[in-house]
Amino acid sequence: MRASEHPNNAPGVPMIFPPWLENLQVKYINRMIRPFSKRMPGLGVIKHRGRTSGKPYETIVTPYRKDNVLAIGLAHGKTNWVKNVLAAGEADIQIGKKTLHLVRPRVLPAGTVDETLPRMAQIVGKQSGVFVADIA
Repeated sequence: MRASEHPNNAPGVPMIFPPWLENLQVKYINRMIRPFSKRMPGLGVIKHRGRTSGKPYETIVTPYRKDNVLAIGLAHGKTNWVKNVLAAGEADIQIGKKTLHLVRPRVLPAGTVDETLPRMAQIVGKQSGVFVADIA
């Protein structure tokens, strides 16, 4: 399956990584780093609930923060955690020892220019969508 045919490939939020890399990350890499992810610099764990099941989930992400805005590049496309947070309208993210509450989640399509975003999110956003939320 090509990335363009993958279910995560949504209009404005293209899937940059090939599906085989996503499968490798989900099956193996995430399982290896999960025990350390809450303490690793540059990583965060977003806590969300399933849209229909209500089951709690934790997903490892690479967040970028500027003032009261948090952004996450969506190189994997519009994944389930993004859909869950958009549906709920809020989520919590743990970055190091801090837990932040996120509100007003939204997805900016690839190519959006937004100077209020952190610099790395602006760079990532040139080719992929960007998840953005305000920190409450």
